[in-house]
Amino acid sequence: MEWTREQRYLLYQQHSALELLKLQAQADNSPEQLRYHIRPASGLLNDPNGFSYFNHAWHVFYQSFPFGAAHGLKSWMHMQSTDLVHWHSRGLALTPDNEYDSHGAYSGSAKQIGDRLFLMYTGNHRDADWVRTPFQLGAWMDKNNHITKLEEPLFRNPNYISEHFRDPQLLEHDGKYYALLGAQDEKTEEGHLALWTSDDLKTGWHDLGYVDFTPHDMGYMIECPNLVNVDGHPVLIFCPQGLSKDVTNYENIYPNTYVTGDKFDFENAKLHGSSQIPVNLDDGFDVYATQAFNTPDGTAYAISWVGLPDIEYPTDSQNWANCLSQVKELHLKDGKLYQQPVAAMTNLRSNKGINVFSNETKIINEHAGQQCELNLTIAADQSGTLHLAANHDLSKSLQIKFDTNRGSLAVDRSTVGESVAEKYGTTRSVVLPTHEDLKLQVFLDHSLAEIFVNDGRHVLTLRYFADQSQQTISFDHAINSTGTLYQLKNI
Repeated sequence: MEWTREQRYLLYQQHSALELLKLQAQADNSPEQLRYHIRPASGLLNDPNGFSYFNHAWHVFYQSFPFGAAHGLKSWMHMQSTDLVHWHSRGLALTPDNEYDSHGAYSGSAKQIGDRLFLMYTGNHRDADWVRTPFQLGAWMDKNNHITKLEEPLFRNPNYISEHFRDPQLLEHDGKYYALLGAQDEKTEEGHLALWTSDDLKTGWHDLGYVDFTPHDMGYMIECPNLVNVDGHPVLIFCPQGLSKDVTNYENIYPNTYVTGDKFDFENAKLHGSSQIPVNLDDGFDVYATQAFNTPDGTAYAISWVGLPDIEYPTDSQNWANCLSQVKELHLKDGKLYQQPVAAMTNLRSNKGINVFSNETKIINEHAGQQCELNLTIAADQSGTLHLAANHDLSKSLQIKFDTNRGSLAVDRSTVGESVAEKYGTTRSVVLPTHEDLKLQVFLDHSLAEIFVNDGRHVLTLRYFADQSQQTISFDHAINSTGTLYQLKNI
C-alpha cells in the first residue's frame, strides 16, 4: 500500500488495540518469520539502539513503526537477554510524546552511569511547514526498566550543520562524556562525523567539530557512527550515504563500513593511524546501521539491522519488515575485522548434530529445513556450488559458489525465491586465499542467512524469500568436505 504522510505520522493513541493485535498475529503467522532472531512484533523494525550491559543483563532497543511496513512515527522497543542469544521483549520503551521528539524517537545509544542506564537519542521534530529540527535528547532507565525522559534537550544542530544531525553514540573518556554523531554540512552538503563533549551529561555540551579520520569525501551523509575498541585498537563503524565507489567498492544502495586506527584523540577529534579507506563491514546484501559497544571487560560486540533504507522486501505486503542480526564478537587480525558468533549460539542447537561427509555423494541433507546451522570444511583446490534452502532438483536454491584454486566465493540469491532489490544485483562475492581449505559456518532462519567465512574473516548476511518446502542442502557434485548440521531452537 502507499502510505500518506498523515497515515505515517498518526499518533499511536489514534490506532486501535484491535488493529495492533491483528498486525501482531499476521507477523506471527508469516511463513517467512524468523524464529531465533530479534524481529518486529508487528510492523517495521530498523536500527538497533542502546546496545548495552546493565543490571546483570544485556539490552538492545530497536527502531519501531508497529503499524505497517513503512517508515513512519518511530519509537523504541526494548529487548533484554542474559546470554546475547535468548531475547525477551520488555515492550515499548521510548515513545514520541513531546515537542522535541514529536515526529519520531530516532536512533541513539545507551550507557550505564551509576546505578541507572542513560539513553541518548535524536528527537525528530517538524513544524507546521514540515521543516525539521533535530534535538539530541536524554532519558534515564532504572533497574525496573522504568524510563524517565529529561525535560530539555541536551543540544541541537549548530548553524553550520543541516537538519541531518543524528544517531548519537554516548562515550566516556578520562572523566568526560562525548557524543559521536552523524552529520551533514549545511554549506557543502557533505557527510561528516561530529564530536561533542560535556562534563556532566545534562549541561554545557561543547562542539568539538568534525572528526578527522579520512581525507576522502564520505558522500552526502554519514549515519549510525560507532567508536569501539577492538583488541586494543579504535575502530570506527559508520554508514556513509552517497559514498563514491572509487573510494570503496560496494553494491548495496548504502554501505555499512569501518576504518581502524592506532589511537582516538578525543580532545582534538582525530583518529590517529587511520586506515583511511572504509572497508565493508559485511559482504552480503542487507546489513546496515550496525551498533557496537564494549562490555565492562572490554569485549567488543556488534548487532546490525538486516534491512536497508529505501528498499522494499516481499514481507512488506504482510505488513511486517526486517530483523536484527545475531550478536557478533569482534576481533582484529592483521588489521582486518573478524566477526564471530557469540559462544551462547551453541545453546540453540536442538540435537548433537549430524555428521556430514560429501566425498561420495553431493547431498548433505534432504530434510535440513530452514532453521539450522551448517559447519563445513571444504578441502583445498576444489570448486563447486553449495545449494541451501533448495528444492529436490536444485533448480531453486540459495547458492554459494566457491573456487579455492582461484580464490573466490560468491553468494547468489537469484533463484531461491521472490526477488529482492534486483536493481542492486543478485550476487555478492569475496576473495579467498588460494589453495587453502575453506571453512563455512552457515545459519538459516526461514528468510535470513548469515554466512561466516574462514572464522569470520568475511560475513555475508542476506534476506531470502523461499517456499518453506525447500529444505534440501546439497553440493552440485561430490566434494571433499566434512562438517556438522544442527537443527536450531526458537528463542
